[in-house]
Amino acid sequence: MDVSALAQAAADGDASAWDQLVERYSGLVWSVVRAHRLTGADAADAAQTTWLRLVEHLGDIRAPEALGAWLATTARRESLRLLRVGSRQVPTEDIDLPDDGEPAALDARLLAEERDAALWSAFATLDERCQTLLRILVADPMPSYEEVGAALGLPIGSIGPTRGRCLERLRARLEGFGIRAAADDS
Repeated sequence: MDVSALAQAAADGDASAWDQLVERYSGLVWSVVRAHRLTGADAADAAQTTWLRLVEHLGDIRAPEALGAWLATTARRESLRLLRVGSRQVPTEDIDLPDDGEPAALDARLLAEERDAALWSAFATLDERCQTLLRILVADPMPSYEEVGAALGLPIGSIGPTRGRCLERLRARLEGFGIRAAADDS
């Protein structure tokens, strides 16, 4: 079903249509929320409130074919609202220490953790615009450029070139950490 038909069916009370909408757009909602670096509880609240707003306004949406953009905008607004209000402190559980497995597996895990830490350190040096764009673009399923543009307030034609520049900056920063991209074998 197309989005307009799903939205209408969900507005009419079809639980299956609602489930399909949630399945189709949950990755987009979560990627927008996570891009705002909310705590786990606040991120869950922002995502849940986004879906609540959709329930409240599903029958009122004038352009159901643009539902992804509507959800992205609503998720962004809810995230910003929570950031303005202030985040809660969430107690953490005990730290899970790795068990003593095979030495080779432990070495591989440590190397992977070191590589991941370097990646996130390099990622953290990017400006907020690049971080937000890259986080949204790795959502599963990947949102359309229209949805990305609505979430970030960017023209659709600038998303690809901006993504390319952000990835090039990330590659350069990774090289500064001593990590090079895999060589092309072709």
